[in-house]
Amino acid sequence: MENSERLKEKTFLNGDIYLGDFWGMLPHGKGKYTWSDGTFYEGDWEEGKMTGKGRIIWLSGATYEGDVSGGHLHGHGNFSGPDGSVYTGAWRMNIQHGFGRKQYCNSDIYEGSWKEGVHDGSGSYSWNNGNTYIGNWKAGKMCGRGLMKWANGDLFDGFWSDGFRQGSGIYRFSDGGYYFGTWTRGLKDGKGTFYPAGSKHASLKRLCSSRSYNGDGKGVLSQSVLLNPEECRTPKPSVKRSLSEKISIDGFLRNSSRIARRTTSLHEELSLCDPARECISHDASCMLSNTSDEGQCEVKENSTLIYEREYMQGVLLKERIRNNAELSHRSKQKSKFHMKEVKKKSFVGNFKGRRSYCLMLNLQLGIRYTVGKITPVPMREVRSSDFGNRARIRMYFPRKGSQFTPPHYSIDFHWKDYCPMVFRNLREMFKLDAADYMMSICGDDGLTELSSPGKSGSLFYLSHDDRFVIKTLKRSELKVFLKMLPYYYNHVGEHENTLITKFFGLHRITLRGGRKVRFVVMGNMFCTELRIHRRYDLKGSSHGRYTDKDKIGENTTLKDLDLSYEFYMDKSLRESLFKQISLDCKFLESQNIIDYSLLLGLHFRAPEDLKVLLEPPNTIHNPESLPADDAHVLLPLSATSQGEPLIPPKGLLLVTHEPSFVSSVPGPHIRGSALRAFSVGDREVDLFLPETGRLQVQLGVNMPAQASQKIIQDEATSMEVELFEVYDVVLYLGMIDILQEYNLKKKVEHAYKSLRCDPLSISAVEPKLYSKRFINFLEKVFPDKYEER
Repeated sequence: MENSERLKEKTFLNGDIYLGDFWGMLPHGKGKYTWSDGTFYEGDWEEGKMTGKGRIIWLSGATYEGDVSGGHLHGHGNFSGPDGSVYTGAWRMNIQHGFGRKQYCNSDIYEGSWKEGVHDGSGSYSWNNGNTYIGNWKAGKMCGRGLMKWANGDLFDGFWSDGFRQGSGIYRFSDGGYYFGTWTRGLKDGKGTFYPAGSKHASLKRLCSSRSYNGDGKGVLSQSVLLNPEECRTPKPSVKRSLSEKISIDGFLRNSSRIARRTTSLHEELSLCDPARECISHDASCMLSNTSDEGQCEVKENSTLIYEREYMQGVLLKERIRNNAELSHRSKQKSKFHMKEVKKKSFVGNFKGRRSYCLMLNLQLGIRYTVGKITPVPMREVRSSDFGNRARIRMYFPRKGSQFTPPHYSIDFHWKDYCPMVFRNLREMFKLDAADYMMSICGDDGLTELSSPGKSGSLFYLSHDDRFVIKTLKRSELKVFLKMLPYYYNHVGEHENTLITKFFGLHRITLRGGRKVRFVVMGNMFCTELRIHRRYDLKGSSHGRYTDKDKIGENTTLKDLDLSYEFYMDKSLRESLFKQISLDCKFLESQNIIDYSLLLGLHFRAPEDLKVLLEPPNTIHNPESLPADDAHVLLPLSATSQGEPLIPPKGLLLVTHEPSFVSSVPGPHIRGSALRAFSVGDREVDLFLPETGRLQVQLGVNMPAQASQKIIQDEATSMEVELFEVYDVVLYLGMIDILQEYNLKKKVEHAYKSLRCDPLSISAVEPKLYSKRFINFLEKVFPDKYEER
C-alpha cells in the first residue's frame, strides 16, 4: 500500500502501546493496541479507527471477537462476559441489536431478535429449570402472542403484556384439561370455559386445531410468532453494551471502556407466570376419580361435563356446569343469531372485509400526511379563520403515489383534514406528543375494527395500543361538530378536568364514485392497565334503557335499567365530580345538545371473598392500621351510630400523592392535576392497589369507590335488616355522544313518543330538561354517603 510503513512499536504519552501497520501517522492495516489498564485490541484498522475484524480482551476477562466499525462493536460477533455468559449475534454501535443467541451464566438461553440491548421481536427463551417460551417480546419482556411451556407439562398459548399473561388464551394442563379464557396481569380475569381431561366437545377440537402441539409440548401458533427456520439454521449475530468512549490515538486513541453486561435472567418474570396459580382452580372442580402420586388429576374418560366460569383477579366468582349436548345446542343457536346479525346493514356496511381494510389504510395514510405537515408549523394561538369547513388540508392519494404522497396498496382516495391548527393545539393542550399520536394510529400494527355498541350504525376502530377510538360520523354530526368546535375549544381550555370526550382529529375520505366517509379521533376512556369488568352507558332516561339478558356478553355495554349498584365515594372526590358534570352539562345545554351519556367503566377489586355479606357492627374487626399522614383506608358506607352494618374494604388504599411514584406520561383520556380527598385531610392523593401498583387519581380516571348492591331475599327468609353486597371498585367515566342537536327531527320524535309513554322517560327531551334529569339520575347513582340511604 502506498505511503504505508510498518512500525514495530509506538508508545504514547498516556502509556498506551500500538504495534502494527501505519499509514502516515494513523494506524492502518493490521495492528495490536494495548491500553494502560491492560485491555487490548488486535485486528484491522482503517485511518486510525478499529474497522474490520478484530478481537478485544478486557482486564475483567470479558472478550469480544467479530466485526468492528469506527471504533464500535458493529456487525456480527461473539462476546463472552466475565460471569461466563456468552452472546453470539448482531451488534449495532456497541449494543446487541438484530438476531442473536445468548446463554446466561445460570444456563438460561435466549435466541431471537434484540433491539437496543434487550429482547424485542420474535424469540425463544429457555430457563434452566425446563420452562420455555416461544413468541413475541417488547422492551425485554414477553409481550404479544406467545406460547409458554412449563416443566410440569402445563402450557399456555395466548397473549402477553409486560411479562404477564394478558388477554385471551388457552391454558392446557398436563393431564389434558383445557381452559379457554382471559387473563389480566397473569391472573384469570373474566369469563372462560374449562374442559376436563377426556372432553370430546366439538368446540374444543375446533379451537385446538389452530394449535398443533407435538410430542415435546411445543406448539405452532396460528399467527406466526416463531423464529424463521432459516434464521435459526444460520443465526445472525447480535449483542450488548460497550465502549462508551470512542478510541483514538494522540487525541484520537483514548481510554477503552468496558462493555456493559445484562446478565440478569428472567427468573423474576417466570415467577409471575407460575402455573401453580392455574392449578388451584383447575384441581378444585375436575370431577376427580383419583389422584396420581405426582399430584396430577385424572378425569373419567366418559366425562361430558364442561365448566363455564367467571373470574375476577384470579378469584372464582361463578361456575356453571353444562354437558356437551347443551353446549352444542347453544353454539348452534349462537351461530344462527350471528348469521342474522350479518344481514343487518349499517350506512358503512359495505365496507366490510377488503373495503374496510382499505378504509383503515386510507385513514392511516391521511393522518400520517396531515400530522406530519402541520407539526413543523410554529405554534400560535388559533384564530377565527382556523375554524369552520373552509379551514382544511386537502390531498389526493393515488394508488401509484405522487410527488407528495407515497404509493400504497389501497384504492385511490381524496383526503380532507378539518381545522388542522385547532386540533394540533388541542393535542398540545391534552399533552399528546405528535410522534406518539402517529405511531399509535399509523404504526405497522394497524387498527382493530370493533362492532358498534349502539344503534348509530357507526364503524369503530381501536388503535393497537388501545389509546384511541376512531368513529365514523354522519354528515349531520359533522355539521354539529364544526359548529360547536370553537366553543368546545374554549371549554376544554378553561376546564382541564372536563369529562367531555377528548377529540384529536376530524377527517373525511372520499372514495371513487363520490362516496364520503367522515371520521373523528377520540381518546379511549377505558385505556388502562386495569381490566374493565363492567361497562354502562347512562343517559338518565328509562324508556327502552335495558339490555336483553340473552344478548349480554363479557364486553357488552349495559344501560340505565341494568345498573343495580350505588357508588359511594370520598366526599371531596364526589364534590369535584358533580361540580364538573354540572359545568359540562351547562356547556352542552348552551349548544342545544341532547342524547349524551355518561360512559362508566368498573374495575372490581377482588378481596379473599368477593361476595361479602355484611355482618353486625360488633363482629367487625378494624382494618390493618396505617399511619394517618401516609395512607387512609376508604371509609365504610355509613356510620355505626346509625345502626347500619359496616365492612372494612380490603382492595383499595388512598395514599398521599407522590409524583415520583406514579407515571407522568399522560394518557389520551387523562388531563389535569391530582384530586384532593377529604378522607386524607384534603390533600392530593394516589390510589394504591395491593399487588398491582400505584395510580394517580384524576377526575374520571382511577377514581376509587365502594359499589353497594342490595341482596334480594325470599319472603320466607327475609329479615328486618336489609343486606347488601359491597365491592371495592375503581371507576373510569366520561361524557360521550355529544353531537346530537335537539332539532326538528328530535322534536317530532319527542311528540310521537310522548303519546305512547311517559314524556319524562324518553331520551328525546329539550336540552334543559335533559341536563337536569341527567344530573338527578347520576346523584342517585353516586349518592352522598352522609345522606339517608
